[in-house]
Amino acid sequence: MTSLATTSTTGIQPIRPSAISTRLAMAVMLAALADWLFYGQRVGLSLVIFAVAIACGSVLANHAALDFRRGATGAVIFALGLLPAIDELNTLSCFIVVTALMIALLLATNPETTGLAERARALRNFLLLGPFRFFLDALQVFNLSAFTRGVALWLMPVVLGTVFVALFAAANPVIEQWVSLLNPKVVFEYVSVWRVLFWTLMLSLVWPFIHLRWRRKTVAAARETDSVEAPPLPPFIAPEFLGPSAILRSLILFNLLFAAQSVLDGIYLWGHVALPDNLTYASYAHRGAYPLIATALLAAAFVLAAMRSGGPAEKSTVIRPPVYLWVAQNVLLVASSILRLDLYVDIYMLTYWRIAAFIWMGLVALGLILIVARIVFDRSNEWLVGINLIALAIVLYGCSLVNFDAFIADYNVTHSREASGKGAQIDVNYLLSLGPQALPAIDKAIEFLAKSNGSDLSARGYRLESQRDHLVEQQRQDLAWRSWGLRNWRLRHRLDTQTANQPAG
Repeated sequence: MTSLATTSTTGIQPIRPSAISTRLAMAVMLAALADWLFYGQRVGLSLVIFAVAIACGSVLANHAALDFRRGATGAVIFALGLLPAIDELNTLSCFIVVTALMIALLLATNPETTGLAERARALRNFLLLGPFRFFLDALQVFNLSAFTRGVALWLMPVVLGTVFVALFAAANPVIEQWVSLLNPKVVFEYVSVWRVLFWTLMLSLVWPFIHLRWRRKTVAAARETDSVEAPPLPPFIAPEFLGPSAILRSLILFNLLFAAQSVLDGIYLWGHVALPDNLTYASYAHRGAYPLIATALLAAAFVLAAMRSGGPAEKSTVIRPPVYLWVAQNVLLVASSILRLDLYVDIYMLTYWRIAAFIWMGLVALGLILIVARIVFDRSNEWLVGINLIALAIVLYGCSLVNFDAFIADYNVTHSREASGKGAQIDVNYLLSLGPQALPAIDKAIEFLAKSNGSDLSARGYRLESQRDHLVEQQRQDLAWRSWGLRNWRLRHRLDTQTANQPAG
């Protein structure tokens, strides 16, 4: 048993930093080859060449684990997998090449995996988890010095803080102007962001093939006998990257960033102070709604990760107050998003998607409040998911009883320029697309257009009148017993009453 434990432990220990450095160099060379073959080029035979290069690099980097007899079978499978891509490169042939390469490497380097279920599980883990291992493995090159630990403490705050600043810049033209003062174009003239992203993607995709890591049977068996402890997370990641110190730094930075956004909303959105030159309230309101909701969702995910059950920050009396403050700022952010969308609707009218956005924002705000309740009352994540699902079910059930077609049509006609003198003109096409339930609003629109002067107004009114009969006929067909509904019956009763009250002429 001791020998088994020793062997298993050795098999799962991280490889030496020098070995990782060699494999990193190979991965960088393959990424450079991918840049030459693919970036800005049409892809065809180049994919086959790249797949062969990956296979050769993988064999070279993992030669100690090769089983030559099974490797010959894998080589045949890989060659057969290349044939469809050589014939024509499409989605299916690309999938076959990747699958054949993974199967060939599995056969050649992991002889202990024999059953079909085990092989499928190994390939699934390789495909889903492999691309995310590059950055964690690359960190083993560095010694855990005080400088490296300091970088680890600030890595998450800086990365997520940059993401939040980018979202705020997309949502707030004032912040965008501030960011533009940094003049990032000077950097971008020499560095292509898309090319950097391409290299990052290629390194992530290539790395699992260069640094093969299969789950061994001996490790699983040793764990069942409690002879081997589960390998701990890399020390760079566990204590620093997700530890209380990094979380506290993140919360302090995020609260400052969100406070700046909230102050700007308080000045321009709630206080109605004049915006800087070349900015309108319409653009300020329109750009902010959806990016700010994405920001709130990302913030909620971070809070759940930071305050996870059993985590180092869950019971921390120092971390809890900034968490509560940040969640409160996120709720205020959602309220600002709702106000932005309301201002935008006042100008550009109501649609199904904008109603859905209102409902979604309300659910996000409720979810943030429930996260605080989960932390305060020490509830589980299952409780949080259950309460959110109950809230979602209630909202969806309530929405099923609302006649949104009639509500949207009536709102848009009542708040149109023809009716109120401000706002957008009546969108005839969208009004007709709402179906028979929009008939009462269509009748109002016809009256407003008839009272107005102008050939364009008359043409739009005539189009509404010509299409109204089609909607009435459609509504009559909906009253057949197979398609009968209470909402259709109420509409029919309303239209009949309206017709009876009209003058004979």
